[in-house]
Amino acid sequence: MPQNRTVARLLFAEEIDMGGLPMRQPLPTHQVEQHDPFLLLHHHTTTVLPSDYPYKLGVDPHPHRGFSPVTFVYQGGVHHRDSRGNDSVVYAGGTQWMHAGRGIVHSERPPLDMQVQGGVQEMVQVWVNTPRALKMEQPAYFALHAEDTPTMTEDEGRVQIAVVAGECKGLRGPVDTPSPVMALRLTLQPSGQCTLPIPADHNAMLYLLDGQIMLDGYGLIDGLHLALLNKDGETCTITAHQTTRLLLLSGKPLDEPLAMHGPYVMNTQTEVMQAMRDYQMGKMGMLFD
Repeated sequence: MPQNRTVARLLFAEEIDMGGLPMRQPLPTHQVEQHDPFLLLHHHTTTVLPSDYPYKLGVDPHPHRGFSPVTFVYQGGVHHRDSRGNDSVVYAGGTQWMHAGRGIVHSERPPLDMQVQGGVQEMVQVWVNTPRALKMEQPAYFALHAEDTPTMTEDEGRVQIAVVAGECKGLRGPVDTPSPVMALRLTLQPSGQCTLPIPADHNAMLYLLDGQIMLDGYGLIDGLHLALLNKDGETCTITAHQTTRLLLLSGKPLDEPLAMHGPYVMNTQTEVMQAMRDYQMGKMGMLFD
């Protein structure tokens, strides 16, 4: 019988200021640099007012190289534009997966309808590291809408599982990731229970946006916590005590040197400096927003 994984660390999503935007950040912390290949998790919620000036909303054009910033949209929508000509809006239940590769400039703002009508925008962004051999590939962007995300229900409808990437219980996510990653979006109603498979060679983590669960082999976990799991089993069993939204992410560790500075994730500081120069020289493209 498969064994449930145990919890290595439980991290609270502390609130931080990210360039004027309030974010909750459970990863990284002073104690935990990464959960290879996962580098960062931000949980952002804001209220968009019709009186707000559009070009002060969201995140201005900025560069990335060497990893995939992935945005899971939970409320409202996100308008993505980039220096490769991609221009797309993803609403609640959808996911934006951008493989930054050798370099790309993008902006993330509330869509026009939210700017006109107002509303709540909520999202979780995760940074997934890219293997050294693929860091200088051409960038790629994938918009996955809620209606195109393979979804199953279990436990008499009390558990909903949406598969964004990887494979779970016969469903395969549409996103083609640079390295093996499984990304599941779950919503559980009170008393809903599920057992989820985790590839044996993957690191895995659970982030609770809200609610409360009982994790077999550990105990209660409240919303706004990130549980980093040990690589000591092939499943995790979750029982919801309250209505709970959570992300289960697993990925094969890269086991490579890590050099990070701002929006660049490389293997050496020399490569980071080259990325900064390339951006300044316009080699990642331009985006006027």
